[in-house]
Amino acid sequence: MPPPQTLRLGTRGSKLALIQSQWVANRLRECYPTLDVQLQTVRTQGDILHSASLSQIGGSGVFVKEIEAALLADEIDLAVHSLKDLPLDQPPGLVVGAVCYREDARDVLLSNGADGLDALPRNGVVGAGSPRRKAQLLAYRPDLTVRDIRGNVDTRLRKLQQGDYDAIVLAAAGLKRLGHPIRETQYLPFEVMLPAIGQGALAVEVREHDAMTLELVARLNDPLAEAATRAEKAFLAAFGGGCAAPVGAYAEVHGDQIRLWGMVADPAGQQLLRDETTGPLSAPHEVGQELAARLLARGAGQFIARSC
Repeated sequence: MPPPQTLRLGTRGSKLALIQSQWVANRLRECYPTLDVQLQTVRTQGDILHSASLSQIGGSGVFVKEIEAALLADEIDLAVHSLKDLPLDQPPGLVVGAVCYREDARDVLLSNGADGLDALPRNGVVGAGSPRRKAQLLAYRPDLTVRDIRGNVDTRLRKLQQGDYDAIVLAAAGLKRLGHPIRETQYLPFEVMLPAIGQGALAVEVREHDAMTLELVARLNDPLAEAATRAEKAFLAAFGGGCAAPVGAYAEVHGDQIRLWGMVADPAGQQLLRDETTGPLSAPHEVGQELAARLLARGAGQFIARSC
């Protein structure tokens, strides 16, 4: 069947979301030169309530629910999300039609002059927007004061520059997509800071029975990014996946194998469990489940219970 003349692409209105959505739109236009891809912005709860912490306004899904509602109502044809913002399960009738190329998944520490995490002053104040980041920072530097920080990247950088924090932690992927010069920065190694599930990857969400749009977006799917993030999502799902527990994971593909690192911590960062495993690329779900089972056997369930 010939592709439709127009696709309506739903996106948040932030600068980063628009850049990410425009990237997907441009890839679709390259694949289908006659296709008209039109961006439509949708305000989400996470954008409106930007002064409250994510856990206070509902955690998982606060940046996607309104966009998914527009998709189900046939007001848009597809939606682009940061994969880390998507809940583990889509609402009935929606599916992820493509996981796009994954940008750098690391977190980045930006400071007011300190040469990395080790060089921050004792009792320094660090802005971190998630329990995952807070727990890992405190596990590595228990003397730090970790405070919540909200707002878009520019807002967070402004808070750092005006001295509200000694340092802040942001995702490298967002900084790179925005083209921000990264100065006085430390890319936090995975040994210190494992990322959020799916961090750095983009997900294209489509109606389950929209065969035409599913066929179009399939051209954008990166099989290696899809497999890696499936392993990470299976790891998270084994812990329940619905609360704001400090859980991090990262998977890499090497030939026909997936290597997965995972972390679960108590909210205060006083106890942190880490492990890794390797398994077949053909079975990413099982790789994630296996690693989660190891950590659950070591007592990770008690950390999850404290967070929910």
